[in-house]
Formats: sequence, C-alpha cells, structure tokens
Amino acid sequence: MQWSWLAPIMSKIISNVLSRLPSLARFQLLRLFFLWYSLYAFGVRLALLSWSWSQIGHSPLIVGGIFLVGLLYDLANAVYFAIPIVLYLVLMPQRFFVSRWQRVVLYPLVFTLSYGLVFSALAEWLFWDEFGVRFNFIAVDYLVYTHEVIGNIRESYPVSLLLSMVGVVAALIFIVIRPRLEAVIVSERQQGRSASGLAARLGAGAAFLLLPVVLFLTVDGSLPGAAFGNRYEKELAENGIYQLFSAFRNNSLDYATFYKNMDEKAAFTGLRALLKTKNSRYVDDNPTDIERVLTSAAPEKRHNVVLIMVESLSAEYLGSFGNTAGLTPNLDALAKDGLLFNRLYATGNRTVRGMEAVTLSVPPTPGQSIVKRPNNANMFSLGFVFRDKGYDTRFFYGGFGYFDNMNAFFGGNGFDVTDRSNLSADEISFANIWGVCDEDILGRALREFDQSASQKKPFFGYVMTTSNHRPFTYPEGKIDIPSKTGRPGGVKYTDYAIGRFIDEARHHPWFDNTIFIIVADHCAGSAGRQELPVHSYHIPLIFYGPGIIKPGVNSTLASQVDLGPTLFGLLKWQYYSKFFGKDILAADFTPRAFIGNYQRLGYLEGGYLAILNERQGIGQ
Repeated sequence: MQWSWLAPIMSKIISNVLSRLPSLARFQLLRLFFLWYSLYAFGVRLALLSWSWSQIGHSPLIVGGIFLVGLLYDLANAVYFAIPIVLYLVLMPQRFFVSRWQRVVLYPLVFTLSYGLVFSALAEWLFWDEFGVRFNFIAVDYLVYTHEVIGNIRESYPVSLLLSMVGVVAALIFIVIRPRLEAVIVSERQQGRSASGLAARLGAGAAFLLLPVVLFLTVDGSLPGAAFGNRYEKELAENGIYQLFSAFRNNSLDYATFYKNMDEKAAFTGLRALLKTKNSRYVDDNPTDIERVLTSAAPEKRHNVVLIMVESLSAEYLGSFGNTAGLTPNLDALAKDGLLFNRLYATGNRTVRGMEAVTLSVPPTPGQSIVKRPNNANMFSLGFVFRDKGYDTRFFYGGFGYFDNMNAFFGGNGFDVTDRSNLSADEISFANIWGVCDEDILGRALREFDQSASQKKPFFGYVMTTSNHRPFTYPEGKIDIPSKTGRPGGVKYTDYAIGRFIDEARHHPWFDNTIFIIVADHCAGSAGRQELPVHSYHIPLIFYGPGIIKPGVNSTLASQVDLGPTLFGLLKWQYYSKFFGKDILAADFTPRAFIGNYQRLGYLEGGYLAILNERQGIGQ
C-alpha cells in the first residue's frame, strides 16, 4: 500500500487550487462538478466492490487503500473532464452568463452530462459482469466495431428499458443539482460585471488548466498494480473512464520502450537454441534467422485437415475435464475416440490472440494482436505451408469478416475467405448480430470441402464459430436449453452443431482421410485474483481421425502455438518453418506455455509463471 498516500495529497492539491481561484461566483460550478463526479465515481466503485467482495481482502488497509488510490484516479479523471467546463466559464461573458439564455445552454449540458455518467456507470457494471475488469482495450475495440457491439447489446439486454431508467436517474440528479445552478447564476449577477471581467476569468482558468498538464506528465495507470497484488483489488482501485482513455493510448506498445530488453545477438542465439530440435536444421548460419527445415524419415501423409476454433470454450465446460452438467456430449465423444491434449493453454483472452497463435505459431506480444495490426500479410503461416503442399486452404467465419480485421489477415496469409457476406439467403437458417449460427457456417464449409474433394485436391479448412457468445441465441429445438438463457446454452448448442457436422461428414467419401481438430480461441472469462490467472487460459485441444489418430490423452503442458508443428509432425511432413511452436509429441519437446493480456506476458514452466510487465520488470 506504499502508493496510497498520493490520493489524499492529490485531493488536497485540487482542493487548494479550487479554493485559491478568484472569488468569481461562476467558478462555484467547478466545485460543484468535482463534488458531483467524486460521488458518482465513489458509488460505482462501491457497487463493484460489493459485487466482488468475496474476491478481495477485507482488512481496513486493503479496502481503505482501494478507495484512496481510486480517489486519485477519480480526481485525475475529473480534472481532464473539467477542461471544457473551465473554458466555458472563462469565455462566457457576464451579461450572457446571468441571462435566461444561459439556462437554455447550461441546463441541457448538465442533463446530458448527468445522463452520460449514469450511462457510464451502467456500462461499467455490465462490462464488469462480463469481463471482471474496468474498461480496458476490449472496450476500445467495442468503440471501433459499433455495428456488432451495439447489435450484441440490443440482442442481450432490454435496451429501451435500461435507457429509460438511465434517463429517469439523470433527471432526478438534475432536479437535485438545479437549485445549486440557480444559486450560482444569482451569485454571479450580484457580483456584478466589473468583478468578473475577462482578465479575472483568464487568470482563474490559467491557474486551473495547469493541473491537467501536471497530471499528464506525472500520473499513469501503473499505481494500482504496484499497490495491490490481487487483480480484483487493482481493478477496483482504478477509474473506468480513465482506463478507457489509457487503453486507447496504449493499444499499441513499443516493446523497446516499455519492456526489459537484452542484447539482440544474445537473444537470437538463445532463441535458436530453444527452437532447435532433433529433426530440424537451420537454413544458414545467420544468427538472426530462425528459418529451419524440419525433416521426417517416414513418408509424408496427405490427409485433409479441418480445424474448428470454438468461441470461448474453456476446458472446464467439457465432461472430459470433469464437468458434470452434460454440456458437451459430442466433444467428449470426440475426445474419447481421439487424442485429447488436456494441459493446453491459450495465449490470450481474445479471439484474435487465438488466431495469431494457431495461424502464425507466435507467442503473445504487447498491445494489439498481429491480426489487427497493419502490414500483417505474407507472414509465415499455416495457410502458406498447406498451400506449398498443394492444398486448398479456406477460412470460414459466420460473421462479417471485417470485424477484428479477419478477412484481411487470413486473405493475406494463404487462405480463401468465406464469411457471412458470401452466404445466400437459403443458406442461413438463423443469425444474430455476431453471425449465422454454427450449423450454417459448418454446413457451408462441408459443401466447399466437397468441391475440393471433387477436384481431387486435399484441403485445409479453418472454421471460426460464433454461437457461444453473448447474446447466446441459436435455433430453438436443437438442444434442451432455451435460446438466450446464458453461456451453458451457447456451449451446448455449439457442441450440438459440431456433433452434427461430424456425423454428416461421415457420409462423405473424404471423411476417412480427414483429421478433425477442435480447439478454443480463448476461455469464457479472464477474471481472477492474479494478474494472469493461469486457470483462465486452460482450453481443450482434440485431434480426431478414425484410423489416422490413435486415441489417447496427452498431459504435456503446451501452448496454442504448438498446434501447427504438432499437426505437421503427425503428417510426417518435411517443411521450412519459422514457427515458434514445437511438436508436442516429439521426444525432445520442452513442456511450457505462453499466456498474456494486452500488457502482461507470461511464461509457464515447471509450476512457475514468469511475468514480463510494461515497467521493464520480470516477476512471478
């Protein structure tokens, strides 16, 4: 709690600045705003703390520290918010400020601000319920993809009722504040025009506007992480709106600036040693080149491959991992008859992180996923490896693939892309804002696989599902859980759709020559007491191919980045590789996993988790 002393000091500084402003009546509006905003932020924090009471420490030091550190960020955010208010107070002539036209401008602005803050409180509550954190980079993405996000909200919540409730609360707040606004206007009129001239107003405004400059240079988002070890405590001590803008600024992080570095030559020497295996050799002696040739003494196999990446499928939902709710009978059957990897971990907590890990076989990096970054085409990918072997390579997504830049990424890295825009009306039996139901996109994939088979071409199909996502809607009558009742229904429907797809594929001539792979993109949630809660990255990986894949369970600690190299090992392929992943089934595989969020990067090995943070530190 060594940082909590900053909050009362910050509060005192702002109080002193406000108290030292010239005795201009209009600046009472600024004091009113700070009181109003502080009460709002305190209420949001108190509500979220009550929600998460079982996840935090209950000592007065911890609870008091949450509110003290939180007060610092609340006041900092209020200072930034107050900038347009200060400019308004400085520039507004006295004769207009005391006129009836002032009320025409001021009252709607105050009501709008009240509405916005109440709406923000509601949004924070819903965001916390979904992700267990204050606003972060996910919220930034939501502001970018407004069509999907607004549609998701409309399909998930009673929007009209909620907005009406927000309006009622905002109106009540305005009714409470209005007499105080009137009192300020009356005081300004009594003060007289000579006392509130432009020179006095400019002096008052300049004194206050120094504060945001000082805050920008001295306060960042690292203080809660230093003050609290429990992730929930850290999040509660933050301010959601402040975090939203901070995440927007830090969505792309320069590694050399924020993270611990080492000599480049030494780094590549170590990396080459780590990537070297018994069946590989480097193409040349260039110390910064990781390209190598992987060889096999056995003849290569040309099996078709269908990879189904399931939205938000935590391992804990499968019966194979001990779940007794019966949500995944089809996946459990595939796991029993196939090869189940039961200690596999996702690299991140977003779909694009799972995609980059599996497609490019790279560990997580800070900031945005490679999928969403510019200049991400023509990278070393699964798509190009398969194409080099003469395969048809196809990516299928039930939504519109501009979301998260999927179409550009997959189209630029060796795949032909099929998304919702390519489906005809008679191919869509059900859809929500995220896309067509899983049955529909898997049905389209089945038809395209038939086309490849009819042309005597092997194929690699990569299908991204969408149904296990809020609002959890799907065709009625398919499973025994009604649509739109929550995550269990989403999981069970996706399981049903995959089971139906496999059953239909059995009747196609290419089935006996096909390996089916089931893997999750990430877990359903990433909240936890730790900064990187390992259990929130545990996902299933199943290789299924009757007559091709020997059934069994592999309990080796491994990562999503190892999927491609493991598959190519099973196929006995000789190929050039720049992958960071390795064959899990190889005798010289080192058990380890990579996990991360948009700032922290974790390496798990031997029961220990090393975390690389954005303050050039390494911890456990």
